Amino acid sequence: MGERISILGTPVDAYSFAETVRRAHDAMTGSQVIRQVSLNVAKLVKMRSDPLLRSDVLSSDIISADGMGIIWGCKLLGLRLPSRVPGVDLMMALLELCAKEGFRPYFLGATPKVLEDAVCNATRRWPALQIAGMHHGYFKIDEESAVVEEIVRAKPHCLFIAMPTPRKERFLAQHHAKLQVPYIMGVGGSLDILAGKTSRAPYWMQAAGLEWFYRILQEPRRMWWRYASTNGVFAWLVITALTQVLLTKIVQRHRHVD
Repeated sequence: MGERISILGTPVDAYSFAETVRRAHDAMTGSQVIRQVSLNVAKLVKMRSDPLLRSDVLSSDIISADGMGIIWGCKLLGLRLPSRVPGVDLMMALLELCAKEGFRPYFLGATPKVLEDAVCNATRRWPALQIAGMHHGYFKIDEESAVVEEIVRAKPHCLFIAMPTPRKERFLAQHHAKLQVPYIMGVGGSLDILAGKTSRAPYWMQAAGLEWFYRILQEPRRMWWRYASTNGVFAWLVITALTQVLLTKIVQRHRHVD
């Protein structure tokens, strides 16, 4: 099993992809209840100026390294992180697991059209998949309790929440105890991919850590500023932390020589 490490003051669980799937399986078989959050550069940077988001993320049972920027940052700072755990790949693996073992997922989030297309594609891809229920993400605050009650009545084994940050993290933190769903996971834009609204970057771009660039090409108006601002801040934070590490080593070396 992995351990929890810290990058730039933010904890990340050093689980491999297979270990994360195994923990989700254990939760859905009834041995534990798990709330999982995926961490990327944008979320890490936002957490530094949003105390409530930071609190919501840190209260999760599993904080997975989703973005390649997190992996690169860990490597530069000498932190051991086995592998990236992409949220969309994890969701797909868990849906396949649900189909094989009879677990029933619930989908919450996205527009009604995207949600309908995503569920349709999921049941087409995995015919044995039994859907516990679904609800779009464009409900009002005063409708939130009714949505929670609907999920409770459906009694799913897992819940995939496709709402933007920090709304999904707040929803998870506020309602996970009442929901009592064995495995709850924030999936961001993964339902857009499952629905066919957006596509994954080619494998070579994924391997090179260029998925962010591919997303900018797909949605330039929405994504360019997010990545331009947060990636720049993250790079500066990593460089600053790396400089501090190197200076500390130099000072220690000089003391040892003296």
